[in-house]
Amino acid sequence: MTVDPIHWYQLPVEEVFEKLKADSNGLGSEEALRRLEQYGPNEIRAERPSIFRLFLRQFNNPLVYVLLMAATITGILTLRGEHMLVDTSVILAVVILNVILGFTQEGKTEKALEALRQMMASECMVLRDGEQKIIPTRDMVPGDVVLLNSGDRISADLRLFYARDVGVDESALTGESVPVEKNIHAIAKTNLSPGDQLCMAFSGTFLTRGSAKGVVVATGSNTEFGKIAGLMKSTRRSQTPLQNKIADFTKTLIVAILFLGALSLVLGYSVGYGFSYSFLAAIALIVAAMPEMLPMLVTSILALSASAMAKRNALIRSLPAAETLGSTTVICSDKTGTLTRNEMTVVKIYAGEEVYSVGGVGYEPSGEFCLRHQTISPLDHAVLSQTLRAGLLCNDAVIRSEEDKHEILGDPTEGALVVAASKAGITEKPPRIDEIPFSSDYMYMATLHPEESGNVIYLKGSPEAILPLCHSQLTENDLKPLIAEDIHARTDEMAAEGLRVIAMAFKSIPADQRYIGKQDLTELIFLGLQGMIDPPRKEAIEAVGRCKKAGIRTVMITGDHVKTAMAIAVQLGIVSSSRDTALTGQQLAAMTDDQLYEVVDEVSVYARVAPEHKLRIARQLQRRGQVVAMTGDGVNDAPALRAADIGIAMGITGTEVSKEAAAMILTDDNFASIVAAVEEGRHAWNNLEKAILYTLPTNGGQSLLIMAAILLSPFVSVFAAGLPLEPIQILWINLFDSVFLTMPLMLEPKEKGLLEVPPRSPGAKIANRLFFERVGLVSLIIATTGFWVYWNFGHIALSSGEGNLAQAQTAAFMSIVLVHLGYVLTARSIFNSAFTFSPFSNRWLLSGIGITVVTNLLIVYAPFMNSVFRTEPFPLAWWPYVIGAFFLGFFIPEIEKWFRRRAHPEKL
Repeated sequence: MTVDPIHWYQLPVEEVFEKLKADSNGLGSEEALRRLEQYGPNEIRAERPSIFRLFLRQFNNPLVYVLLMAATITGILTLRGEHMLVDTSVILAVVILNVILGFTQEGKTEKALEALRQMMASECMVLRDGEQKIIPTRDMVPGDVVLLNSGDRISADLRLFYARDVGVDESALTGESVPVEKNIHAIAKTNLSPGDQLCMAFSGTFLTRGSAKGVVVATGSNTEFGKIAGLMKSTRRSQTPLQNKIADFTKTLIVAILFLGALSLVLGYSVGYGFSYSFLAAIALIVAAMPEMLPMLVTSILALSASAMAKRNALIRSLPAAETLGSTTVICSDKTGTLTRNEMTVVKIYAGEEVYSVGGVGYEPSGEFCLRHQTISPLDHAVLSQTLRAGLLCNDAVIRSEEDKHEILGDPTEGALVVAASKAGITEKPPRIDEIPFSSDYMYMATLHPEESGNVIYLKGSPEAILPLCHSQLTENDLKPLIAEDIHARTDEMAAEGLRVIAMAFKSIPADQRYIGKQDLTELIFLGLQGMIDPPRKEAIEAVGRCKKAGIRTVMITGDHVKTAMAIAVQLGIVSSSRDTALTGQQLAAMTDDQLYEVVDEVSVYARVAPEHKLRIARQLQRRGQVVAMTGDGVNDAPALRAADIGIAMGITGTEVSKEAAAMILTDDNFASIVAAVEEGRHAWNNLEKAILYTLPTNGGQSLLIMAAILLSPFVSVFAAGLPLEPIQILWINLFDSVFLTMPLMLEPKEKGLLEVPPRSPGAKIANRLFFERVGLVSLIIATTGFWVYWNFGHIALSSGEGNLAQAQTAAFMSIVLVHLGYVLTARSIFNSAFTFSPFSNRWLLSGIGITVVTNLLIVYAPFMNSVFRTEPFPLAWWPYVIGAFFLGFFIPEIEKWFRRRAHPEKL
């Protein structure tokens, strides 16, 4: 708990101690106990809902309403002797499956918070009563003085008042992998993100080197980690576009079905049927209209899509996310490691008054050197060679190579210098006699090495620190007086390109001098500058281009500096020029949500952001109507990952907190894998739309058939004698058709050009114009076919006395099945003709058709099936009429698609 809502990094150390009523000797034990009672333990707390409450919450879902309604209806039919126990059991099993999936998902927030809590160390060293003591971290309080050494995890937010050569790994908090150099100096600026607060050390991060002392200014839920936990608890996971569409569609469907059932009951009773018969007819209509397998079909297609995405390095943790990617309009991505290689690479060197470019990417020690666009041998350029040699020797990093894999052991910046030297063939390292380690106080490192004519000191560090120590500059011909302004201008040019710039210098000293100190670092000779950057992934550049073609905007959100971010964004093609608008965390902090809302669709680069900024960006994009995919790997990303339409965590570099908060995990941390998953998501929606357009006419057609029979029963003897289909026959068509025809339809191969069209509008509904036209047309085919077959052959059966009504019902049943078989062949594509693709490209569907034909023939001719399904074999002379239904189901939708293609050629 903080004592005051204050920016501690702005205050001098003396004022910090004054406000905390503490000093550098630490607290007394009694005072620490009093503060512990006042502020509470240093831990992240979360209220856990009861398991029973979590379980009941899963039933508040329109999909579950549909399933329970279907189970109730089939249960009623079972009680009436319709032998529907199996169907009731299947539907209830689907309910249980959906509830279990939801119940499992509900626990993910708590898991994320638990992972966050585990990132806090269990013990720490503090000053209490003037002595060093190790205490549990939960007992830390504001005002405690904490002692830190290399490797220690920080357990509370600290204002540092002593720092010697301190580097802190803040990657879990800021997402940036390079350790941050810390100092004790107050910063006057306002609204700085954690990554810019150089005199602060934050809970959950750890020292990579050096030693430090700090005073605790925030504990528990008031630390930066605690604030993230608070955002996690207050941030509800967004409903995916598919979930919203299915929910709206299901509610509409339920109302329509209940209305039809009630209308059927009233009409049946009003035309003279008894209440019992009217009720049975209404139940038959509701069963016919109820798409009881729709939830299972949705779950199945998402599971298939998730499996396909896993093969393309994207693991789906929440099934609806598999489709959400297909409707994504904006991808907000981290820079480091996702869009870039996370391998610092020297790309430009200024040496001997010349500017050289360096080829190659990452840690592989191969690449060409160019001068004025001409390839050169670096060993032929003395100053360039000396600059590279300085970077190699004044260095603690090494390359480790195994087969084609290269990695750096040590600081990434130093690693880049080693790789650059290796590209020039400079690998020999004479022994190091002495050194001055790098320190954030003086921002340089120096090493002493033997050479033929004596010893040499090599120095590397920031240009601001190196140049004041130099009096001359080495050129290809001779030494010349150093003009610091010219070197600073070169530094600024390289920095404007987003490069991190390291300066090199040297000095020769006598061979008998075996030690060096700061007093020796005068009158140095300036060698050159090496500019490095974390280069973009080649595949990420291609993926950003594919996103543009697919109508998806890529937004970079990074903790890095704005110049570096813009330089990478230009290379990736996210922005066209470094002059495009970018926003920093400091600017975001000064903006209201409404102000951000006005510009969020125009800004594609955000730099130096704080945790809450990513969340604000995601929410304002969603407010704009965008479907947002958000990547992240650090703890700071967790709230935004949870709030986005789909949160994407990094599998390699990601923290457990980010993985638990995300709906998808990239196993290769590669932006290109997101684009591959987008393609799979669009394929999932495409096949889901096919499945819905195929399945719903089954329900619509049977509903129309039952309704027509009820309305005409007072006037037509055939319909007065019985319904065209028995309830068990209706359920059989619905369930069997879903398993053996609809599910194979969902295995259709990807159609071409999925990433060459804009994403679906976020506001688009399932029940759109296409839906009503296609479902209405095929429903009419099914109803008309079943109506005519039942009326014609039922009339023959009743008038001749040679047959019976069960035969006419069986013929109507088979005609509807054959309409489905014809329609499923054309339903393989929503717009394209069935004649444009191979009939053998989906062998699952061919197998399903074969099983359907054989099984339904058994229902017609096998006596044991006749008794279950209330069917009877009908005369062979009826079969040509029944088989004609197959061609109606195929050719009429094909003609409709032909007209649609002519009217809307852009759909092709």
